[in-house]
Amino acid sequence: MAKMLVIYKTPADPAAFDRHYFDVHIPLAKKLPGLRRYDVSRRPIVKLSAGEMPYLVGTLYFDSLDDIRAAFASEVGVACAADRRILAPGDDDLTMLLFDADEV
Repeated sequence: MAKMLVIYKTPADPAAFDRHYFDVHIPLAKKLPGLRRYDVSRRPIVKLSAGEMPYLVGTLYFDSLDDIRAAFASEVGVACAADRRILAPGDDDLTMLLFDADEV
């Protein structure tokens, strides 16, 4: 199983972010080829280390890293990447991690 973890910083307008994220971005992302599951953090997020508190964490699940790459090379994936810029315009507005995960 491969995961894409997207950690968003607090947006300038949280209400507008939430409307767009839940009404536009998630429905678009759920069309990604190969997507197995998509979940979103509940609030509040409990942070146990120093630094800025995340606003929202989205986790997308795929079978492999190659499936993630293929999904974001698709027409829907390109649209998702462009839509992400509405939610988090700057590269510093989020952290994105891609990794394989093993069940232990």
